[in-house]
Amino acid sequence: MPNIKSAKKRVKVNTAKALRNKAVKSDLKTALKKAAAAVADNTADKEAVVKTAIKKVDMACSKGIIHKNNAARKKSALAKSLVK
Repeated sequence: MPNIKSAKKRVKVNTAKALRNKAVKSDLKTALKKAAAAVADNTADKEAVVKTAIKKVDMACSKGIIHKNNAARKKSALAKSLVK
């Protein structure tokens, strides 16, 4: 454990940020899996599910959790799978 006050604060802040990033990343993965399943099963609401997955990708990109090129690649793959 750190002894300096600022180092103690950094540990707390980093822990909080790590939890937030983990939650967003987990939410993103869940949305992508739901979108893939909806497209594979050809459900009626697949457009809405894909739209929410694209929104989650954009949110993760804006928060710096995934790189912008990674986000673009995921969004492109979602749009491509919706068309097929």
